[in-house]
Amino acid sequence: MSRKATSFSIKNWSQDDQPREKLRDKGKAVLSDAELVAILIGSGSREESAVDLCKRILARVDNNLNALGKLSIKQLMEFKGIGEAKAITIAAALELGRRRRLEDEVILDKVESSHSVYKVMQPILGELPHEEFWILHLNNSNKIIHKNQLSKGGITGTLVDVRLVLKNALETGATALILCHNHPSGTLKPSQADKDITQKLKMAAQSLDIKVLDHLIVTDKAYFSFADENIL
Repeated sequence: MSRKATSFSIKNWSQDDQPREKLRDKGKAVLSDAELVAILIGSGSREESAVDLCKRILARVDNNLNALGKLSIKQLMEFKGIGEAKAITIAAALELGRRRRLEDEVILDKVESSHSVYKVMQPILGELPHEEFWILHLNNSNKIIHKNQLSKGGITGTLVDVRLVLKNALETGATALILCHNHPSGTLKPSQADKDITQKLKMAAQSLDIKVLDHLIVTDKAYFSFADENIL
């Protein structure tokens, strides 16, 4: 009597149980080690799903990722369903994890005043012959978690996309923003356009509970702070 072969493809699972979709919809922290490795290898074999295959591999090393990282390509290929390409992918991913642990912890610049912002941005903007508009993303501790060049233009000015500013802020988890741009002419007086875009960004960010703390105009030797001058 013939039996219809059972498909072990992850594609046939409920979407909530598919590792890629689960990571996308619920975040990487909710996935098990086996599910994360399954994303790397992409597919299992005719007999078992990618997740079950990875559970079997991890069980062999007592569910220890450090031990898994020590397996050679040849040793990984001893598992049925793991060919050379999958073995290399697993080894490369675990090597990246090892190198990540070895890197020194990044020391984030903390914003304590407009001058501390100027010290961060002057080397970037101070001597440019053209105008650039940058956004600093800050966390709850007023530490800079991301610096983003929003636009780059000619001497006369740049274009600022408010929607892009908010999109980037949400993606980085920023709770506050500081706007920065340079005046290649050396003047520190804000233009009406500078004031308008500051208010536009401030109002838009407020709708998402994100604060615009300041807007700095940067030149080679000095800066102008909207917050210090009480015009924010």
